Amino acid sequence: MPVKYSAVPFVVAFPTERLEAFLEGHVRGFNYFGGIPKEGLYDNATTQVVKVLAGPDREEHEWFSSLRAHYLFDSHFCRPAHANEKGTIESLVKYVRSRALVPVPSFASWDECNAHLLRWCEKEKEKHADRWQEEKAALRALPTTSFSSARPLPVKVNTYSLATVDRNQYSVPCQYTGQMIIAKAYVDRIDLIVGSQIVFTHTRCYRRGEVFMEIGHYLSVLERKPHAITHASVVRQLPAVFGRLREKMLAAHSRGYKDFLAVLLLLREYALSDVATALETMDEADVTATTLRQRLSPMDTSAQ
Repeated sequence: MPVKYSAVPFVVAFPTERLEAFLEGHVRGFNYFGGIPKEGLYDNATTQVVKVLAGPDREEHEWFSSLRAHYLFDSHFCRPAHANEKGTIESLVKYVRSRALVPVPSFASWDECNAHLLRWCEKEKEKHADRWQEEKAALRALPTTSFSSARPLPVKVNTYSLATVDRNQYSVPCQYTGQMIIAKAYVDRIDLIVGSQIVFTHTRCYRRGEVFMEIGHYLSVLERKPHAITHASVVRQLPAVFGRLREKMLAAHSRGYKDFLAVLLLLREYALSDVATALETMDEADVTATTLRQRLSPMDTSAQ
């Protein structure tokens, strides 16, 4: 997304070309510029246009129209089969690739990639500082509230306390099993909403057929049915150190499942990563809920 007069660009990378990414790119771009240009040029993509009409007229996607109504900017569209009119857009893509992404860098996450691109954008802004200051003064002020780029989807929580969004399943706290809730699908996350409350946020996945289960959503069920720890999918998805401990405790005696449940219940108080790290540092033969809690919250011996 460049602003026209100064050619200052804003670039962000997403794992998808879906509508949410298109909308979120605008939101982040306007926030980066600190204002809104009077108009934008578009290439008739399905995220923008439902139907190409006669001449310059278009039947816009309702979400794109909502975005424009929120930020109050005009849209202009390239003529079909006139590739030269897309030159500005395509030239920017080539410019970014050659200047910001050569040699091809490696990133651990999308956030790391976008931090790199943002630094590059800042350098580009410095190159055009004088023209940018002129153009910035002409931008329309941002509205007091930001536009939500999420798609709100009504979904039913199934008997396994899972909600399906785009062919993936995401866990919901078990007290909402069987209820209709709203899943707000952002480009990078899924917010699960009951009433006006966000009850959990999952990182969004763009693969298909995946199941994401948060152990905390199932602890109350495991309390009522402790034998379920022997086969529950949510338990089997825990880090390997939990699996080893479970097998040891189950083999130790007939009530080992209760010992393991007591360990799992500590996840109400401590982060999964912290508990897993503590378990890795302990001898499995010494692990109980009590000793694990002591490792997680060591006594202040200096006070003795």
